[in-house]
Amino acid sequence: MMKKIPLRKCTGCGEMKPKRELIRVVKAPEKTDENGNVLSAGGISLDLTGKKAGRGAYVCRSVDCFEKARKGRRFERSLSCQIPPEVYEQMKAELQAAGEVL
Repeated sequence: MMKKIPLRKCTGCGEMKPKRELIRVVKAPEKTDENGNVLSAGGISLDLTGKKAGRGAYVCRSVDCFEKARKGRRFERSLSCQIPPEVYEQMKAELQAAGEVL
């Protein structure tokens, strides 16, 4: 029996691809105190390992797909939050660095 390969949809191009071929953009869960007050908002980062906790959106390992998702505000929609431009720039730099390694 063949093992089922988990598929995920790229937020940039909209293609279904094996989960391993994609990079996860993750929104970390918010930290709250015992009264329910938000101590730190969930940060947005690239999850190259696929193991970070939080809400995730997937994107191809190409800068083109990343830019498409950014222009269409697709990350913001799927993670349901605003993402500042500097966070996008940081993620883009990480993506380019990871792309050179692979």
